[in-house]
Amino acid sequence: MSTPYPFTAIVGQDDLRLGLLLNAVSPAVGGVLVRGEKGTAKSTAVRALAALMPEVAVVPGCRFSCDPVSPDPACPDGPHAEAAGVARAARTVELPVGASEDRLVGALDIERALSEGVKAFEPGLLADAHRGILYVDEVNLLHDHLVDLLLDAAAMGASYVEREGVSVRHAARFLLVGTMNPEEGELRPQLLDRFGLTVEVSASRDTDERVDVVRRRLAYDDDPEGFAARWAEEEGALRERIAGARALLPRVVLGDGVLRQIAATCAAFEVDGMRADIVMARTATALAAWAGREEVTADDVRQAALLALPHRRRRNPFDAPGLDEDKLDRTLDEAGPQENHDGDDDPDPGPDGGGDGGGGGGVPPQADGEDRTPPQGSEGDAPSPAPEGAPGAPGRPAGGEQQPVAAAEPFRTKMLSVPGLGEGAAGRRSRARTEHGRTTGARRPEGALTKLHLAATVQAAAPHQRARGRSGRGLVVRRDDLRQAAREGREGNLVLFVVDASGSMAARQRMSAVKGAVLSLLLDAYQRRDKVGLVTFRGKEAEVALPPTSSVDAAAARLESLPTGGRTPLAAGLLKAHDVLRVERLRDPSRRPLLVVVTDGRATGGPEPVALAGRAARLHRSEGTASVVVDCESGYVRLGLAGELARELGGTAVTLDELRADSIAGLVKDVTAAGRAA
Repeated sequence: MSTPYPFTAIVGQDDLRLGLLLNAVSPAVGGVLVRGEKGTAKSTAVRALAALMPEVAVVPGCRFSCDPVSPDPACPDGPHAEAAGVARAARTVELPVGASEDRLVGALDIERALSEGVKAFEPGLLADAHRGILYVDEVNLLHDHLVDLLLDAAAMGASYVEREGVSVRHAARFLLVGTMNPEEGELRPQLLDRFGLTVEVSASRDTDERVDVVRRRLAYDDDPEGFAARWAEEEGALRERIAGARALLPRVVLGDGVLRQIAATCAAFEVDGMRADIVMARTATALAAWAGREEVTADDVRQAALLALPHRRRRNPFDAPGLDEDKLDRTLDEAGPQENHDGDDDPDPGPDGGGDGGGGGGVPPQADGEDRTPPQGSEGDAPSPAPEGAPGAPGRPAGGEQQPVAAAEPFRTKMLSVPGLGEGAAGRRSRARTEHGRTTGARRPEGALTKLHLAATVQAAAPHQRARGRSGRGLVVRRDDLRQAAREGREGNLVLFVVDASGSMAARQRMSAVKGAVLSLLLDAYQRRDKVGLVTFRGKEAEVALPPTSSVDAAAARLESLPTGGRTPLAAGLLKAHDVLRVERLRDPSRRPLLVVVTDGRATGGPEPVALAGRAARLHRSEGTASVVVDCESGYVRLGLAGELARELGGTAVTLDELRADSIAGLVKDVTAAGRAA
C-alpha cells in the first residue's frame, strides 16, 4: 500500500481541512461537499484524513464490518456469535463516476433466489464504506438515481436492496465526502441539501504559499516514506486531538441562547425545511469539542452557518453561492442572549455573548506555523467575461454594437422533446430506453441481469420443468430462462442554442425579451438534466460562446454579457452549430441533440445570404437533427422568415408568447410531428 500524503503537510485550504475534521469528530454532521477547481488538494486531503481516523474493531469474517460490541442484528452475514473483534484501519472507498447501481448497493443472485430460495448477496461499495469514508469525486456527474441512493443511505445509516420481493438490508454509516467542479454542472438543490457542509476551494494566489505546495509535493514524490516520517509527530498530535474531541463531544452543552441564534439564522436566510437547523446545531457542537470546550458559543454558531448554509440558499442554478456575512452578524446580534428584552434600547453584549475569543476552534493548526489567511469571497458573484474574441471582449472593435441588456424575467416553458426513442443518459426530456421507468416488455439480458422480468422468466422456464426432472414445489430455473425487463423512461439531451445577436435584434426591449426566453429554456434544461451549448452569430461570423456542458449557469453568464449589433450571418450560425453537433456525436453518440434557433429569420451579409442559410438548414435536416425555431419577430407586420427557416430545418416555429407553458397545448405534438415528417 502506498504511503498517503500527510494531512498536516497540506498547505492552506483551511475551510476544506476544517470541514473534514469536523466530520471526523462528529460523523452525524452529515458529510461535506467540496466545490472548486481541479488541482486544489481535494482528493489528497480526503485520502490523508483516513490515516487520522481511529481504528475500528470488526467481527472477523463479516463482509459488512459489524462492531463486535453491538453487531447489526439484520446483518446478512449474521447472526454473529460472541467473539473478540479484530482491529483494522478505517477504509476510504472511492465511488467512480461510471459505477452501476449494483456496484454501489450490491446485487442479489436472482437465479439462486428463484431456484434455491436463498439470499445470495454480493456487497457493494456502501457495505465496504461502513464505518469509514466514502469519497465521490465529481459527484455532480453521477446519475441522479445513484446520488439519491447514496444520500438516502447516508441519511438513514442503512442500505436496502430489493429485487422482485427479495430484500436485503445492511448497515451503511460512513463519512460522505463529495467533490465537484461547478463549471461541469450543478447538483439539484434537493441533493445539495443532503450534504451537511459545503466548502469552496481554489488555488492560492500567494506566491510563497504556491512555492511551499510545490516544494512539499516534490519532496513527497521523491521519498514518500521519508516525507511522511518528517510529519509523523504532527500527524500523531492531530490524531490525538480528533480522539479527544470525539470523547468530549457528548459533554458539550448546546444552550437555549445559541439554539435560538441557530433558528433565527436559518429563518433569516430563508432556508427550506429543518435540516439546516439540525446540521448547524451538530456543527456548532463539533466546533466546540474541536476547540476543547464544553459549551457552544456564538462564534461556533457563526462558523457553522458559513459551512452549513451557503449551498442551501440556492433556488436555481443562476443563484450565486455564498452568504452575506454582514446580515449573518446582524442576525446573530439580534438573536443573541440579552438581559432586558422589553427595553427600547438593545443592551450591549456581555462577555457571555462573545465566547472566549477562540473563534469556535476554527481552523486546524498549521504545523509549520504559517498564518491563517481570511476566507476570500466567492468569485461566482461576478459575471463571467466574454470568451476571447467574442463580441464585447477586450481588443475587439465595437463596430456599432450595443451594450448588453439585462434579461427579462424567466418563465416556465413548454417542454420541447426529440422525437423517437433514444438510449441516452438518464434525464427528464425525451423518451428513451432506460434502467428506470415503466416496464414495456422483456428481453434476454446482455451481460449481468439487473432488472428481472419475473413473468417472462417463469414463462420461459415453465415448458422445461418435466425435462429438467422437477419433483418438488420449486421452479427449476436456468440461466437461459432469465429475462431482463425492458423499461422506458426519459433521457437528457444536448440542447444547442443558436442565438441571433445581430442588429435586427438590437432593440433593447426586444433583446431583453429574447434573453429572458433563452434563460427560461436554460432553466428548463437544468431541470431536465440536459447538456447545453451556446452559439451566437452577428457581424460577419458565428462563434461558440459556450461549448456543450452541464453547467447551465455558465451559459446564463455568457448570455448575460452578450452584446448585439451588425449584420445577420444566419448561415454561419447554422454551420457553426453543425460543427459542434458533429463533434458531440463522436464524443457521446447516445445523447441526441435538440437544436433551438432563436432569431427573427433574417439573413444578411455576403453573397446570397438567404440561399446559403437555406442550404445550411437543410444540412441539419438531412442528418435528422430535431429543431425548434423561436420566432423573435415582433410588430403588426411580420415577414414569416422564421417559419420558412423552420420548414427548411424540418422542425417547427414557435413565437415567444407560444413558448410559455400556459399557451398552445399542442406544442410538443407539433415538434414531434415535424420531426417525424422530416
